Amino acid sequence: MFGIGMPELLVIAVIALLVVGPKKLPEIAKALGKGLSEFRKVADSATDTIKDTLKTDELKKDINGLKDSLLYGKGEENDAPVPPVAADATESDTPKPTDDKPQA
Repeated sequence: MFGIGMPELLVIAVIALLVVGPKKLPEIAKALGKGLSEFRKVADSATDTIKDTLKTDELKKDINGLKDSLLYGKGEENDAPVPPVAADATESDTPKPTDDKPQA
């Protein structure tokens, strides 16, 4: 827990015993335990709320994407890269006439 080993924990306990006294130490330890328990409950509740919010946001994105793909044809099919169209060599080499008049 927090990188504290047994020797460090014993030193902390001895210092707490000297500062608080043997009569009040059990009461303080009990209050500290309750405080940590409440903190864990609040932290778990906050974590669950955040997870639910993220799931809701993902669902909204999925629904909007589906709606766009159905209504406007947008979506995953437009995300794929389109290969370039190769021009025929015969079309690019021959000049095209610019006017519609027949030549004599």
